[in-house]
Amino acid sequence: MNPRVKGFFHDGTNTVSYVVAEADGPACAIVDPVLDYDPKAGRTATAAADAILAYVRAGNLKVEWILETHAHADHLSAGSYLKEKLGSRIGVGANIVAVQSVFKDLYHLEPSFPADGSQFDRLFEDEARFKLGGLEGRVLWTPGHTPACVTYIFGDAAFVGDTLFMPDFGTARVDFPGGDASVLYDSIHRILALPDETRLFMCHDYGPNGRDYAWETTVAKQRAENIHVGANRSREEFIGFRTERDACLSMPELLLPSIQVNIRAGALPEEESNGISYLKIPLNAV
Repeated sequence: MNPRVKGFFHDGTNTVSYVVAEADGPACAIVDPVLDYDPKAGRTATAAADAILAYVRAGNLKVEWILETHAHADHLSAGSYLKEKLGSRIGVGANIVAVQSVFKDLYHLEPSFPADGSQFDRLFEDEARFKLGGLEGRVLWTPGHTPACVTYIFGDAAFVGDTLFMPDFGTARVDFPGGDASVLYDSIHRILALPDETRLFMCHDYGPNGRDYAWETTVAKQRAENIHVGANRSREEFIGFRTERDACLSMPELLLPSIQVNIRAGALPEEESNGISYLKIPLNAV
């Protein structure tokens, strides 16, 4: 059974969130939801998540899962907000614990923050299966961008997170903690081993060369046309290119605010005695 997919593009972070639903039923999942965040004012808002809520409610859909492809470094997750509204479970790749361990030390989080993934409702191992109404979800561990990256597959639809971009934009950077170009190459080729007609849904698009934003392609198109790995580009060529290019990339603007929220499944840090929640910015540490 092949699912219905609705994308929601977030202008502020060029992120695409998704609702993936049964073809003829109410069960659905939300993939990579965004919490609006203004870094200048330090304010959060829920307009993007509320648009997803409105779509779900208008279609009488039942959200069984909120799925994170990884701990994002370029936007805050709305997972916790949507769980509160919907009662849904939040799932993420099991290797989120490795990401939590690194950033727990960087942010000097108190011992009360366990780096064991317990902030999430399910930690998916490689090749895990789970139900979404009449659909079966399958999880592929696709690290390289981060150690925790996974791809979710429902029928002919796969949600690849940041592992791949549209063919004219290429592939994920590997200069974050635990990133590895060789590992990313192998992960991409796990995705490209899916059937040619598999629909691939990107987590971001930036409209290179002025084209309209787009976020859906196929395995066949990626295999033939992806500017970084298409046309049988070798492992050695990819590793050399990716490593050299990433050495010149600047840090994402929202990395330091977002990671400390996203390793908490989208929950903000606990309020302090004055009723205010604070994000930490480690100085001269990255």
